[in-house]
This record gives sequence, structure tokens and C-alpha cells, in this order.
Amino acid sequence: MKMRAVLRSLFLAYGLTGMCLLILAFLVFQFDLGIVPVSAGIVAVYVISCLAGGFMVGKRMRKNKYFWGILVGLAYFILLAAVSFAVEKRWDMSFQHLVTTFCMCLGGGALGGMLA
Repeated sequence: MKMRAVLRSLFLAYGLTGMCLLILAFLVFQFDLGIVPVSAGIVAVYVISCLAGGFMVGKRMRKNKYFWGILVGLAYFILLAAVSFAVEKRWDMSFQHLVTTFCMCLGGGALGGMLA
């Protein structure tokens, strides 16, 4: 049951990511946004998606909510890094970017779990 709740929360987080990235792509297409707003939008998508996933798993678990939120954030990050590596066929991320993304995903998941 616990694994099912984590997987459902992760599915929610990635579904939300897909929808938000489609909206961001539309905004870039319509308004010809620069690199800074796009980067900020991607960061916001990571955090909001992990927060939503952490919130959902926190609602289902009721104990150690922040732990389960962190677990969803960690799973989100691992899948994100794996897909990025698979698409590029090489490691295209700096160590600083990797650590920052890791902290955003875990922090968003933990915050979502605590808010549940």
C-alpha cells in the first residue's frame, strides 16, 4: 500500500510536470520569452510538481509525512536524471546544476509532505 501511494504521487507529479511544461512551451512560443524566464519557469515546475506529489503522499500516509514527501522528491529526481541521460546519451548537467535540482526536488517533496 505504501509503494502504491508513492507511485500514485509520483504519477501526479509527472503529470503535473507535463502539463506545466506544455503551458511553458506555449508561453515561449507566443511571447518569445528569453532564457531567464524559461529557466525560472522550469525551476518552478520542478518545485511545484514535487510539492504536489509530496502533499498527496503525505495525505495518504499520515505518519512521517515529510519522509514520504522526500521519498517522492527523490524518486522524481532519479527519474528526471535518468530520462535526461537517456535522451542526451551523455551527462549534460554540471555538478552544481545536479545538486541544485536534487535539493529542489527533495525540498519540494518534503514541504508538500509537511503541508499535508
